[in-house]
Amino acid sequence: METFGPHRALALLACSSLAWSGALAQSQGASSTRNAAKRLEALQQQVKDQGRQIDALKEQADQQEARYRELQQRLETQEARGAPAPDATRTATRKPAPEGEAADAGARPVQVGVAPSDETPQPPQYAQLFDEPGVLTPKGKFVFEPSLFYGYSSSNRAALVGYTVIPALLIGLIDVREFKRNTFIGTLTGRWGATNRLEFEAKLPYVSRSDDTISREIFTGSAFDNVFNTTGRGIGDAEFAARYQITDGKDGMPYVIGGLRFKSRTGTDPFEVVTDCVTRCIGNTTGTGLPLDLATGSGFYSLQPGFTWLLPSDPAVFFGGLNFTYNFPRSGISRLVLNGEREFIGDVKPGNVWGLNFGMGLSINDRSSFSLGMELYSIGPTEQNGQRVIGSVRTQLASLLLGYSYRYSPKTTLNVTVGAGLTRDTPDLQMTVRVPMSF
Repeated sequence: METFGPHRALALLACSSLAWSGALAQSQGASSTRNAAKRLEALQQQVKDQGRQIDALKEQADQQEARYRELQQRLETQEARGAPAPDATRTATRKPAPEGEAADAGARPVQVGVAPSDETPQPPQYAQLFDEPGVLTPKGKFVFEPSLFYGYSSSNRAALVGYTVIPALLIGLIDVREFKRNTFIGTLTGRWGATNRLEFEAKLPYVSRSDDTISREIFTGSAFDNVFNTTGRGIGDAEFAARYQITDGKDGMPYVIGGLRFKSRTGTDPFEVVTDCVTRCIGNTTGTGLPLDLATGSGFYSLQPGFTWLLPSDPAVFFGGLNFTYNFPRSGISRLVLNGEREFIGDVKPGNVWGLNFGMGLSINDRSSFSLGMELYSIGPTEQNGQRVIGSVRTQLASLLLGYSYRYSPKTTLNVTVGAGLTRDTPDLQMTVRVPMSF
């Protein structure tokens, strides 16, 4: 027994060492597992934090992109209306939030640039061809537009008064006349935007006209041309109008604007100017039958409802309109002839007028554009005392128009329109210069 004592002690010591080593290894393995789990949990938390940061940054980018598109649209709209562009320094770009702020970045709204406005979408600008502008005046704004119109008309007429014995022989009078007219109309126009959809307009024209009639009466022994010249200057017929934008042009639909125009009788009445007649000018003419002074107004009130439409199709704008002019009748009319005498005419009802126009505008750059269009009018015959006036028929007028527009400044635009007559009754040449200025 004593011989194995030391060996047993050594064996017991070895067993204890092995047991201690196993326990130590087991303790170290458990600690390593816990550390790995903690590191994995920390990495997962970091990934979650970075995901939230990425989502917040993505949301900011989406908001900035949406704001950029909105500002671009507003800039194009304001340029189309001739208003000053928004200050670029007001558009702020926010830097990405630091990591410590990324957690609540999605909860706070990020404001970029200027707050959106509630303005009604406006049609795009184009070179104006017709009297009715296609773009309304913004709310609270005022547009002052001086303009100058020039028109030239000429016609030839041969009047045969007599009878024929044989087809080649005329017994009577042949009156050959050549007619030339020059017209200048300077107009002051003011437009005010009551709302973003409604505007009011007033026009005051000043008219200067001159007519030259060249005639030669054959079979009277005259070998010279007779020239009858007459002029007229003064205030024309003032006009008042209101226009309302019906549609917003969304989803590919056109902008539609309805309007109502009223024309007064502020100009010189054609029945008040002296006519070159010694006695009655109907059936027993002893003069030329032409006025000695030209009237500057029509002498009748009129009311014109209508609408215009615009369809943007980048880079072009298609537009058109339809209107109807009702001329109010007058009763008990008489005209002034020579020696202060008056010739009774009675009740007169001018023919009503249907108008149609259409065209296309194309933008060359951010300052210049041009338009091409056509304007048609159908004028009904005139009635006197309930009967159609002899020789009065429906008249068709048609003009081909070409317009140019140049934006001199954000508030001032130069617009030039040139027209050519397409029918015999239409003026040969028309030219209009407009300079709208916004305030």
